[in-house]
Amino acid sequence: MAVDVVTFGCRLNAFEAEVIRREAEAAGLKDTIVINSCAVTNEAVAQARQSIRKLKRERPDARIVVTGCAAQTQSSMFADMSEVDRVVGNDDKMRSSAWRETRSAFDLGAGEKIAVSDIMAVKEMAPHLIDGFASGLPRVFVQVQNGCDHRCTFCIIPFGRGNSRSVPMGAVVDQVRTLAERGHAEIVLTGVDLTSYGSDLPGAPKLGMLTRQILRHVPELRRLRISSIDSIEADADLLDAIAGDVRLMPHLHLSLQSGDDMILKRMKRRHSRRDAITFCEQVRRLRPDIAFGADIIAGFPTETEDMFSRSLDLVEQCGLTFLHVFPYSPRPGTPAARMPQVAGGAIKERAKRLRAAGEAALRKRLQAEIGATRNVLIESDGQGRTEHYLPVAIAGGRVGSVVPLTMGGSDGERLTV
Repeated sequence: MAVDVVTFGCRLNAFEAEVIRREAEAAGLKDTIVINSCAVTNEAVAQARQSIRKLKRERPDARIVVTGCAAQTQSSMFADMSEVDRVVGNDDKMRSSAWRETRSAFDLGAGEKIAVSDIMAVKEMAPHLIDGFASGLPRVFVQVQNGCDHRCTFCIIPFGRGNSRSVPMGAVVDQVRTLAERGHAEIVLTGVDLTSYGSDLPGAPKLGMLTRQILRHVPELRRLRISSIDSIEADADLLDAIAGDVRLMPHLHLSLQSGDDMILKRMKRRHSRRDAITFCEQVRRLRPDIAFGADIIAGFPTETEDMFSRSLDLVEQCGLTFLHVFPYSPRPGTPAARMPQVAGGAIKERAKRLRAAGEAALRKRLQAEIGATRNVLIESDGQGRTEHYLPVAIAGGRVGSVVPLTMGGSDGERLTV
């Protein structure tokens, strides 16, 4: 392969990896490995560095380019690695010009090693339709938003992604229509701070309006899914769409982070514990079968055992099914890194307990699904997913098709038919 992209981190990075591959190959790069990095934790940055060293040992003649959030926030650190040939900024990686310049630098054996522009100066966002999606993937992502205007005290991502910016609504609808016409069964709307969608566009349309416009103007779309949202910013149109259109999947992943009000304030979050519980109760009234996932941080600075217990019991209080647990990791330059830290052993132990609670919640939901008939999107030979994003072990079926199946059992991790 001329360009091999190794991606760390979020779904948005996974989507952008396809843009990187397309643009880098179009620029004529040969035998190049692109590391699309993540900066959300120290571990994510360390994994990228380890991967760079390993790949260079395995392919000593390949050029290595580092991009992504960690490259944006710690460009000099990556440039100082002898294995790295070039560092490309997080906005630059989406532009064909950056990859043409990278090829020129390689061809000439000269030029700056760091090609990282000011992410905070980026004000607009162009749509990127991935031609490679025509290969028949059952589920594809459409990036509708990037960046974040909020400044949570633990988070480095705004400095890796810039301020919030949105793809115009008409362009999003056109992309979704094109992908649906190509036969992709499920479209996932993705972004860094998805519920801030539209704040920078004329008329300031919200995510709910975008969702309803997609469902209205793309009748051939079979399934629409929304990735992670901030529940406090969910608008009335979004709730109406959840309640009123079965093509919008009954599955929401929430950015909760903690169940304790004092920790939420110290995180500079905009919701309270009661807000989170009330939102889940409200949505469950609108769509009783909905499945919730959530991000929760274990061991945020100053978190006591009592504070942590309120995060732990939020799993039951909100009726969470999927849990994404982050052991707190201090990111240089963030306010939380200067707060009194929790001991590393306590952080690991709390994260373990949260993960155990998440595993138990998933097993409980899987057990409750036995006997139900669900529309399963066949993702691969051997696995599909229900509307609620629950994994199903299957045998046979055409990849990309949506078939009604009755759930016969569960192995504790997946449903079986």
